Amino acid sequence: MNWTRLAAVSRKEMLQIRRDARSMYLAFILPLVLLMLFGYAITFDIRDISIAVLDRSHSAASRELVESFESSGYFTVVRYLDRLAQADAILTEGRARLVLVIPPDFTAALAAPGPATVQALLDGSDANTATIAMNYAEAIVAGFSARVTLVGGTLPLPVDAATRIWYNETLESRNMIVPGLIAVIMSIIAAMLTALTIAREWERGTMEQLAATPVHRLEIILGKLVPYVAIGLFDVAVAVVVGLVVFGVPLRGSVLLLGVMTTMFLLGALGLGIFISAAMKSQVLATQVAMLATFLPALLLSGFIFAIEPMPWILRAISRIVPARYYVTVTKGIFLKGVGIEVLAVDGLAMVIFAALGVALAIRVFHKEIA
Repeated sequence: MNWTRLAAVSRKEMLQIRRDARSMYLAFILPLVLLMLFGYAITFDIRDISIAVLDRSHSAASRELVESFESSGYFTVVRYLDRLAQADAILTEGRARLVLVIPPDFTAALAAPGPATVQALLDGSDANTATIAMNYAEAIVAGFSARVTLVGGTLPLPVDAATRIWYNETLESRNMIVPGLIAVIMSIIAAMLTALTIAREWERGTMEQLAATPVHRLEIILGKLVPYVAIGLFDVAVAVVVGLVVFGVPLRGSVLLLGVMTTMFLLGALGLGIFISAAMKSQVLATQVAMLATFLPALLLSGFIFAIEPMPWILRAISRIVPARYYVTVTKGIFLKGVGIEVLAVDGLAMVIFAALGVALAIRVFHKEIA
């Protein structure tokens, strides 16, 4: 290892990045664009769910129940129906997601010993929205039930559940999405950036110049990695600032620990990109392979959007070789929980192994010799 030669390779790579508009865009513009775009576009918070009401009771109690839905902030009454046959049409046409049906004996049923029943008809074509709307509706009806006054007092509840949400007290989906989004974006950008490096040397004919120098392939690989690690750390720093300032995501853990874990993750992702670049020797093909090797696994098997535990065992097993899975756990743990290395040690070790493997594969497959 000659540090002078390594520094010369790094300086050469930095000059190539500055002169390559595509690399500059990938390095500094695309990560921020993706973070802003996905940060606002991906959300699990569902509000202003349109509902229609069929109130057959026309009583003070039924109006109070409807007002409970409207004042919750989750539902918006778009229409009052006259008959049940209208419910099918309004759900079919998509003008309402839920139809609340209040029976004519609603007030009498409230005064009776048994439960009073109301019906919620949901549009299940969007299963996620329907499930969330159903949960909201059940919670509102449960809250209404707790306030119902009977003759002689208030309806006694056998169990009073006192719930407290930790780590994401407001249940804002952005707090969960933005830290995971940083991991997914950087896994894609890092691999795509370095996927251009070796292939660019072959396509521009500069590999012959490298082959004529005494620079060892280890020095070439590490020299090319250094600028991209610096760029990756800069991108993550910008993403963290955007997450804090624009999206209001809390950062409760150690910034230093996040930096160390990020460096390990970037080394692995960048090494994978150089491995692909050296194997493909074509910028177009290397970019496509890098996208397939990082985007789909990072999006689907990292736990960013879809929980890993309910997946079939074969997919759970495959997810263990997806580095973004461990980095998503790290970012969420540091951002939201404020945990330290004692909790993240296993994930950190996995990323160290991935980093060593990525760099080793890149060195192994790269050859200076001109065939």
